[in-house]
Amino acid sequence: MTEPPPGELRDGERTGDRTDAPQCTPPSGLAQRVFDVNPVSAIVVDSTGAIVFANERASETLGLSREELTSGAYDPPEWNVYYDDGAPIPLDDHPITHVFETGERELGFEHWIELSDGSERWLSSNTSPVLDDEGAVEYVVVAFEDVTALKRREERLTSDHVRRLEFRASQSAVPPSLRVDDGETWIEIDSIVSLPDETTVQYMGTSDLSASDFVTAVEEVPHYLDTRLLSSIDGYSRIEAHAESTTVSYVFQSLGGRARAILVAPDEVRFLGELPGDVDPRLAAEGIRRFHPEAELASEELVYSPHLLYDVVADALTDRQIAALDSAYFGGYFDTPRTSTGGELADRFGVTRQTFNQHLRKAQQTVFRHLFEKSGADAR
Repeated sequence: MTEPPPGELRDGERTGDRTDAPQCTPPSGLAQRVFDVNPVSAIVVDSTGAIVFANERASETLGLSREELTSGAYDPPEWNVYYDDGAPIPLDDHPITHVFETGERELGFEHWIELSDGSERWLSSNTSPVLDDEGAVEYVVVAFEDVTALKRREERLTSDHVRRLEFRASQSAVPPSLRVDDGETWIEIDSIVSLPDETTVQYMGTSDLSASDFVTAVEEVPHYLDTRLLSSIDGYSRIEAHAESTTVSYVFQSLGGRARAILVAPDEVRFLGELPGDVDPRLAAEGIRRFHPEAELASEELVYSPHLLYDVVADALTDRQIAALDSAYFGGYFDTPRTSTGGELADRFGVTRQTFNQHLRKAQQTVFRHLFEKSGADAR
């Protein structure tokens, strides 16, 4: 009788009869042990949402005993699970919910979680379905890792970067006169200057509104105290708006960044700004939601931003000097003809014209010194 070639079965031989055949599925006892010692945190959730198994690593990562984990559901309210921008993740948007609904796995989902003891951890998870004989999702397996240390390292490495952010809110976040049925209204934020009385002066411009409509729209915003038209040239209008310190635009500045623009569209308004790369964008989200609770992060981009002359000079100026310089520049003091006089700017600061001019001259001297002397010395 001729022997079959290696790897082929004899007539009537079943794969289960071969003791040397490779096994794709490990014995149940081994599977249990491997799952338990897996260095990656893992839990198993059944179709009711209950956690039916958790390995030791999951217990360590979440700071709960395995008994505590398997005695509840995957969405306990005390965990407080959030997106990157600090917005809570609704149950319907949770990857486990999606996998049960679609039967498709979800990979690389990052979020942060506040544990029952108040500590925060960043997690990265991969979620996959376990199907029954009829192809329905019977269980969902979630493998996740604590990436908090990587996030902290990322923050340290981004100190020479800026984070460009866009937050989205409904059109109700802008005054009625700014709401549009079609097209877009773009308002640029040139500068925000803090005054001694803890209010601010904000310099803004647009070419999408007439000068009178622009002034009217800003005056409708409750946070602004008064508004002054600075110029309207070739269809572009610039205004100076005296505001309470706590405005949406000021949120960026209070965190060491700057507001860039406000974009009003038919169905939404967007607030654009920048933060230093090592500042948590959740802080900006929290500040903006004090005005518009439904606001959400629409986009985020991290870009390289070397230490430029402005940053160097800003570090060398006092708060009063940089405020005077900003007000003079964006208020049109250096324009020809001037759109703001020294007296008008001094009145904003509640100081004499002589005191304002003194702050301004010292600021100019510092700028020139860094431009002509320090930069030349550094080059040598």
